[in-house]
Amino acid sequence: MSTLPRIGLGVDVHAYAAEDAPGEESAGLHLAGLYWPGERRLAGHSDGDPVAHAAADALFSAAGLGDLGTHFGTDRPEYAGASGVRLLSEAARIVREAGFGIGNIAVQCVANRPRFAARRAEAEAVLSEAAGAPVSISATTTDHLGFTGRGEGVAAIATALVIPLG
Repeated sequence: MSTLPRIGLGVDVHAYAAEDAPGEESAGLHLAGLYWPGERRLAGHSDGDPVAHAAADALFSAAGLGDLGTHFGTDRPEYAGASGVRLLSEAARIVREAGFGIGNIAVQCVANRPRFAARRAEAEAVLSEAAGAPVSISATTTDHLGFTGRGEGVAAIATALVIPLG
């Protein structure tokens, strides 16, 4: 195995779930390892957190270990409803067990809502703890273009740096 650092890419997209029925309390949004009460939830096999999922996928990509579906796919009922934090933590464990150290993870969240800046440091702390490595998060909109611009869902793109340890 080469001792050169390896970079991986992860992308994850989730649509917003169907609107809650009148009188029904919203489940709220899980995004970047945080709960956002009052925001519309995302659909998914797990909690639908595209920021945490893209981060995990980037780790698997960098280490050459498949992808999120390989490890936590819909054929794995034990991950139904799992938090993105749990999936990122488990992905980091798998990558380390395969002989890699994790340098860092950077994630770009693409969404109109929620307004991310006020909770960025909190999200970075939660995901950094889950990964056991620095996680930085930036957020942007698409100026009302595409599915994120129309408010149909949230996308995230991540890169990860891993270093072979052996």
